Amino acid sequence: MAILLGSIADDYTGASDLANTLTKNGLRTVQTVGIPDPSLALPDVDAVVVSLKIRSVPASDAVTAATSAERWLRQRGASHVLYKICSTFDSTDAGNIGPVTEALSHAAGGGIVLVTPAFPETGRTVYLGHLFVGGQPLNESPLKDHPLNPMHDANLVRVLTRQSHGAVGLIDLTAIAAGPAVVKTRLEALSAAGVTAAIADAIFERDLETLGEIALETPVSTGASGLGLGLARALVRSGRISSGGAAPADSIRPVGGLSAIVAGSCSKATLRQLEVAERSMPVLRLDPERLLAGPDEIAAAISWAGDRIAAGPVVIAASAAPETVTRLQSLYGREASGHAIETATSIITAELVARGVRRLVVAGGETSGAAVDRLAIPAFLIGPEIAAGVPVLRTVGNAQGDMLLALKSGNFGGEDFFAAALAMMH
Repeated sequence: MAILLGSIADDYTGASDLANTLTKNGLRTVQTVGIPDPSLALPDVDAVVVSLKIRSVPASDAVTAATSAERWLRQRGASHVLYKICSTFDSTDAGNIGPVTEALSHAAGGGIVLVTPAFPETGRTVYLGHLFVGGQPLNESPLKDHPLNPMHDANLVRVLTRQSHGAVGLIDLTAIAAGPAVVKTRLEALSAAGVTAAIADAIFERDLETLGEIALETPVSTGASGLGLGLARALVRSGRISSGGAAPADSIRPVGGLSAIVAGSCSKATLRQLEVAERSMPVLRLDPERLLAGPDEIAAAISWAGDRIAAGPVVIAASAAPETVTRLQSLYGREASGHAIETATSIITAELVARGVRRLVVAGGETSGAAVDRLAIPAFLIGPEIAAGVPVLRTVGNAQGDMLLALKSGNFGGEDFFAAALAMMH
């Protein structure tokens, strides 16, 4: 299998968001969970998105995993590798965006790396190096309070500089609006001045198309799915894509079995989606503190689901309001409390699958990663889009048999997302 575009995603929901974007823009795409086992037969595709869980791990671990994935992608023909990050630039002063970007650049022979988390379709734009969410600076938006990586600085040049050894520059909107030739000249000037990464402004899709054209000429870029859009369209315009794109027909073939939803995200969007779901299906809200105290809450949740799931989909949620999350983190520590909840929701998910669930929606990036890892799903075909950034996923090489999943970033989807997702999983 020779591929044209490789990507390394720092979490699983972000990976499916990117894979969805690439598919919509003309690239046949498969999403793998980690580096695939050599025995796994992957379909013939244009792009591969390797899903990793490296957003909130120590920077050294993130670098090791990302560079291993980069080698695998290069060996399969990828001339360009996109490091897919969150469109809210979720990270800390220790990383992991800066360290991984520098490591990937070094592995590819060096050179300046274009960086942008802009994705106008989902309200993320960058102007003068500052990240905006729905018109609000990131640090003033509801998304600033991520439970693991809170983001209280909208100046991405400043944020990335704190994480990087090299200098960070800016390609502003005026240069980008002037077209690819001007952007290329600006990049060359920054590189000559010793800059190793450049934050790029983008407000409209045409800005992303310009950035994609330039990035495709380099070995590495870093960005959200918006940059993937630009790269995909640049590949299609180049004439190197002969497949015509589109999701493989097998990705939408129906499966049998039961349906369930598991939520761990504490985002405002997910909390509202849970409220709406309660109108039409049974919802069990777990007590996060009891989850941290021991296995009784897990056992009770599994028993609760077992009594109801044959009659229709059930929802099990460990989601909590921000003030509850803050209190738990102060009592148990941020990392310990997050890990305990991810482990609990993944155990519950696996038990639901063991009881016949084959259509599964998981809300939250860390929650999705933990669930997919416990289920040991090796790869996904990309199906139709449920909501912006969230496609239906069909398992490839799964020991439990065919399943359909939706892995939803916490802030994605409308208030009726859960019902809409299940309706598309026939």
